[in-house]
Amino acid sequence: MAKYIWLPIHREGWPFIALFAIASFLLGLLWTPLGWLGLALTAWCIYFFRNPDRITPIRPGLVVSPADGVVCLVGHAVPPAELGMGSEPRMRVSVFMSVFDVHVNRIPIDGRVTKIAYKPGKFLNASLDKASEDNERMAVRMQTAEGADVAFVQIAGLVARRIKCDLSESQDVRAGERFGLIRFGSRVDVYLPDGVEPMVACGQRCIAGETVLADTQSSEAARQGEIR
Repeated sequence: MAKYIWLPIHREGWPFIALFAIASFLLGLLWTPLGWLGLALTAWCIYFFRNPDRITPIRPGLVVSPADGVVCLVGHAVPPAELGMGSEPRMRVSVFMSVFDVHVNRIPIDGRVTKIAYKPGKFLNASLDKASEDNERMAVRMQTAEGADVAFVQIAGLVARRIKCDLSESQDVRAGERFGLIRFGSRVDVYLPDGVEPMVACGQRCIAGETVLADTQSSEAARQGEIR
């Protein structure tokens, strides 16, 4: 049970946790109820920056979710222009992270990073379609061992004010590896190779590094889903 209770904390979280704890202590000196409120917020901050291990399926061709959250958009869209992937729409799967989800992001598929591009922008609700174009973002293009192009984009949200990406160009990566995070509440888009259909539906909950979004070796049609 210990591994479910004492989860690792991402190193980016410790300064915030310390700040919340100090503020809680000072508020408690002023008025005890404020101290308890601060303690609750400190607990939430610890919870937000949790960084659990994940079991990633390792068969070649599988595209796993880069984020915990809910699939909010599935459909064709043009990849960010700064990645140089052309103007033809590609199948895109968008995963929205609420402030209660794990925010550590993971690589969706084995391959090599070929381009990284940051673009400043707005902080609209990340669940909106136009957030892909208008919001601040960090876009990554990579090539799989089979030569297919895949892109994934970290998009800032309504309350998110920092995108962290630890990748560098020409870096070899594996599916499920941690590569960054976004504070606090956001979205990650995945642009699939041509002809690859998603294996998830809107409204489906994903687990980063575990949920399979697509299979580049499959000819299966796009999956549909319904609430039951």
